[in-house]
Amino acid sequence: MSETLQIQLDAVLLERIRRVAQARGWSDAVAIRHLVEHGLFAVEPRGEPSLNDADAGILQSAIAALEGIPDDPGFSLIGRASGDQAG
Repeated sequence: MSETLQIQLDAVLLERIRRVAQARGWSDAVAIRHLVEHGLFAVEPRGEPSLNDADAGILQSAIAALEGIPDDPGFSLIGRASGDQAG
């Protein structure tokens, strides 16, 4: 890819870029470079945590166990004195 890149930006996006540039005291080109760099960081994988097969299996088992706990309307009353009402 060449160092010079021609792209078409709609007027709304271009105005947003110009506002960022003006607020930071940057030229439009510098603002675009910063915004592209930061946008790439936002969408590129950066060593994001992942589970190996054993960990994933343990987590699935734990979730299944939690899902197997029956609904108990009394659970929300734990720690409240009888006759107390939430408020």
